Amino acid sequence: MSEQAALQVETRHETGKGAARRIRASGKIPGNVYGHGAQPMAVQADELQFRALISRISTENTLIDLKVGDEKPKAVLIREIQRHPYRSVILHVDFFEITAGERIRVAVPVRLEGNPIGVRNGGILQVIRYELEVECLPRDIPSAFEVDISEMQIGESLHIGEIDTGDVTVIEEADLTVCMVVMPKAAPVEEEEDEEVSELEGDVEPEVITARGDDQDSEDD
Repeated sequence: MSEQAALQVETRHETGKGAARRIRASGKIPGNVYGHGAQPMAVQADELQFRALISRISTENTLIDLKVGDEKPKAVLIREIQRHPYRSVILHVDFFEITAGERIRVAVPVRLEGNPIGVRNGGILQVIRYELEVECLPRDIPSAFEVDISEMQIGESLHIGEIDTGDVTVIEEADLTVCMVVMPKAAPVEEEEDEEVSELEGDVEPEVITARGDDQDSEDD
């Protein structure tokens, strides 16, 4: 099961870029709550509380009890967090309200546990997929899929179909690779012709090719 979390937010009446800047300057984060075709609700969250929340949860698949003012908490997922491109600033957050009994699609992390035998023998672990897209009821969202890969040998792969996902439906194809243990690439071998040239270097006078058509000495330039 996924983690449970809670967050208090307040409704906001100002919209637009100027209002958003004023909200952020006051230590709040502007956001919206939407879902099921309803009119989006403009809200604002305390920045410190929101940062503390997302530092301890998986933002992709954790259900949040979102309390808007004095209303009854809404079950939501974080759909998008907009961040400043180069400053540590959260610009905006979107919450998606869900309905109990309605199946939803979310991304669930894959946690690989153990040090593969193949890696201990000199191989390299290549991870291709860090999460799987699944469909399930909101309260059945797994926090992660844990897989023991300690027995993987060099040349072996782990596929989606080999992961125990319980009653959760994985949307992706079962034969897709999650990770593999491969041999490291060998160092490049020098060409044999290079060795032959090096053997002749002591006996062959190099030909001097000038960029000009005459044979003036280069000191005349």
